[in-house]
Amino acid sequence: METETILTRYAAGERQFPQINLQEVELIKVNLSNIDLTAADLRQARLGRSNFSHACLCSADLSESILWGADLTQADLSQAVLREADLSGAILTQANLEGANLLKSILEGANFSGAKLCHALMIEVDLRPASDYRTNLSQADLSHADLSYVNLSRALLYQAKLDGARLCRANLSVARGENALATDLTEVSLRGADLSYANQAQSRWREPKKIILGS
Repeated sequence: METETILTRYAAGERQFPQINLQEVELIKVNLSNIDLTAADLRQARLGRSNFSHACLCSADLSESILWGADLTQADLSQAVLREADLSGAILTQANLEGANLLKSILEGANFSGAKLCHALMIEVDLRPASDYRTNLSQADLSHADLSYVNLSRALLYQAKLDGARLCRANLSVARGENALATDLTEVSLRGADLSYANQAQSRWREPKKIILGS
């Protein structure tokens, strides 16, 4: 579907576009809040700075898409494929990413505050800060997510839930030579989490220390 066609239909009040093929579409800085793109093909789409708040993108394929700075507040991305997608600086507060595939995606400076990431596949994702923002996973639910080899250096994980998560060889440290803040693990829950070979050097365990490591 052509870009102008979907924008015209959206402007006319249409919101339902399930299973639509929008591969390589360019929708930059547009408002598509509350749109239904269930199981849509959005591979390699360019969607930077667009408003997808409250949108339904469950089971959509967003592989290699560009979503930098996009607003995905309270969007439904459950079971979505975001493999190698660029979500740097994106707003995903209270978004639902349960079971999403984020393999090798770029999440620098993204805001996942209060997001649901249960059982998400996040192997080798980059969660380091962007130039303007630290990656925010405060109060996010990452229980049973696979975060193997993930780079969480200097990320905010305040009150995050990582019960049963896999953090094998994850990087939770501050890079050498940097004067930045440490990774914030204050009040994080890690019951049954796999932290084997994780690098936790200089991670911040600030008072009150309520780190939960039990099974």
